[in-house]
Amino acid sequence: MKPKEFMLEALAISKQALPKCRPNPPVGCVITYQDKIVASGYTQEPGERHAEIMAIDNCKYKLAECELYVTLEPCSFFGRTPACTERLIKVHPKKIYIAMLDSDPRNNGRGLGQLREANLDVELGLAQSEVNVFLFPYLTNQ
Repeated sequence: MKPKEFMLEALAISKQALPKCRPNPPVGCVITYQDKIVASGYTQEPGERHAEIMAIDNCKYKLAECELYVTLEPCSFFGRTPACTERLIKVHPKKIYIAMLDSDPRNNGRGLGQLREANLDVELGLAQSEVNVFLFPYLTNQ
């Protein structure tokens, strides 16, 4: 599979978050090792794990050897749960692909900035148009 296909799989998985994740956006995440999906996650109900954390918890491989694909910029603030960026920095995946920035004013580029400041290899914009079509209604209703 190619990187875009992995992101589209994360998008498909994100739909499992609905409706329980609301008012949080339905986010999906897949983790790959040697070009195979080895873990996945999606946003749980408020106060429970976000997509990235669920996927990390489900991964049996060393994250430093894995790539992570997430449909929305990881959160950089403590709300009902700790910031996802903190956990990502701690496990330090080989590469992180993010489809689009989070329009939430508490985040909106801060998560991306934190990851890059921690010297993580981050790529923004993979399958952005496809993810945006699905996520946009959930981001504007926050």
